[in-house]
Amino acid sequence: MEQQALVIALIGALGIGAQWIAWRTGWPAIALMLVAGVIAGPVTGLIDPHRIFGDLLEPLVSLAVALILFEGGLSLNVRELRRTDGAVARLLLLGVPLGWLFGALACYYVGGLVWPVAILFSGILVVTGPTVVLPLLRQSNIAARPRAILKWEAIVNDPIGALCGVVTYEYLRRAGEGVTIPSLLGSLVAASLVAGLIGWGSARAIGWAFPRGHVPEYLKAPVLLVAVIGAFVLSNLVQQETGLLAVTVMGVALANMRLDSLRDIHPFKENVTVLLISGVFVLLSATLNLTVLERFEWRFLAFLFALLFLVRPATVLLSLAFTRVPWNERLLIAWIAPRGIVAVAISGLFALRLDQLGYADGSILVTLSFAVVVATIVAHGFSIGPVAKLLKVTGPTERGLLLVGCTPWSLELARLLRQLEVLVTIADTSWQRLSPARHAGIPTYHGEILAEATEDQLDLSQFEVLVATSDNEAYNALVCSEFAHEIGRDKVYQLGGDGSDGDEDDRALPASLRGRALFSSGHGVEAVMQRQQQGWTFRKTRITDKFDFDTARADMADEADMLLLWRKGAPLRFFSHASRPTPQTGDTIISYGPPAPTATRRATEGVVS
Repeated sequence: MEQQALVIALIGALGIGAQWIAWRTGWPAIALMLVAGVIAGPVTGLIDPHRIFGDLLEPLVSLAVALILFEGGLSLNVRELRRTDGAVARLLLLGVPLGWLFGALACYYVGGLVWPVAILFSGILVVTGPTVVLPLLRQSNIAARPRAILKWEAIVNDPIGALCGVVTYEYLRRAGEGVTIPSLLGSLVAASLVAGLIGWGSARAIGWAFPRGHVPEYLKAPVLLVAVIGAFVLSNLVQQETGLLAVTVMGVALANMRLDSLRDIHPFKENVTVLLISGVFVLLSATLNLTVLERFEWRFLAFLFALLFLVRPATVLLSLAFTRVPWNERLLIAWIAPRGIVAVAISGLFALRLDQLGYADGSILVTLSFAVVVATIVAHGFSIGPVAKLLKVTGPTERGLLLVGCTPWSLELARLLRQLEVLVTIADTSWQRLSPARHAGIPTYHGEILAEATEDQLDLSQFEVLVATSDNEAYNALVCSEFAHEIGRDKVYQLGGDGSDGDEDDRALPASLRGRALFSSGHGVEAVMQRQQQGWTFRKTRITDKFDFDTARADMADEADMLLLWRKGAPLRFFSHASRPTPQTGDTIISYGPPAPTATRRATEGVVS
């Protein structure tokens, strides 16, 4: 018992540690988790999953994969399909059978597998999987359309690959009973429809119960978790491996019901998924037995080459032929296809079953599946960034500032930042209030930033900082609270606040419900508006060797406040009650203060009013 607890703690530390290192270094998290698992498992022997968990290993991994697929389904908004120009449907209807066919040819003629095993293994390989694709996309800067295509393909094709393996295995198992492929496909389609109905019905039940108050708030996340597990297990009782389809359908159905309750559960399910991906990937990597490497043959290298450079490109390019997806995006999609947890888990499962049926090549599946996983993770994980840049399929290279609320104060700040070539967008519900910004050539967004439609019309990934600057302090706090999870709590700021985190005034909003207050003194909205009427203005001061930070601060008016620090090629850093960045030579400080009565030596030091 204590040993199991120790191993679970170690798996968690390794998985999350690998993710943290990936965040700090920019290396692919999936590659680091793979290395961590191999070192902890076959290299050092610290983790032996089969000995520690025994027969529970397979159901634990299956349930984890089901929860990961469900969470992935929750991120699939049908409206996002408009960005893909039909590419997802083509990769599903054409890509799966083409990938299955080309993969089988490669397994037989290059990998040397017998036909039954080649067909089964190639069916499994049509998946990419959210366990590897989602961490890869999270760390890479890819344009919106190929990002959406890769995400949808990974999540939707995952259960389909498992079903391809089931079809082949069931045919091999029942071949002596005179079963025909049409009858087998008919029964599997029927089972899949039942699984889809189970997933859809579960989603409808949740969608009916949650808004009507039949489930208290504190039980909504646990009820949802139990419902996902129940749908998965029930579908698997109908037909093995259809549970993955059920939870995917359940997730997609819930994602498109616009349930307010799911917005509150989103951080919980996302955190659980990160833990599961980290833990399961380390766990399965630790199951690798180095002795299987002895079975590795040089022909497998040729098979990996064919899989990466022939099978996947041919599948994608034929599937997306005559579509509106540009060639550079097609080539990127044709290259990115890492395999992960599902491929390894299902290959290991069918390897045992094929051995029982008398197919000697079944034991090779474990070696070959791990070779595919390692090769694709390393190849795609480390190359996705350079390939995207080479093909010019990257998103915005510089992330900018989003100002919510067009006021004279925010408009003046935007104009000044534009002089520093900072990307600035102003959002407001009033077309009239945005008129001066449009005339000044400042990008604008007309609409309610809190509306769900904003997700389709405004790409928030292009912004590194959000500042709520409306004349309503409560609205500013609401905006910051809404987007803190997506942009980062330390990167959402607002006008208004006392600069004390609410500790000195019981009537003030707590820090958890608002953004960081701008200015170290935390000026309120009314105070800023009064200063604006009194002629206060923004000034930029460049720090030099002769005009250092202390000199610049002493040269400012006593009432003036420093607002932000700009450094070329670095994120914007604001002066607030919780953050006081230290300027260096070459930095530019933007301050807000009363009008200077006369010009001073600042003009010669790079200070411009």
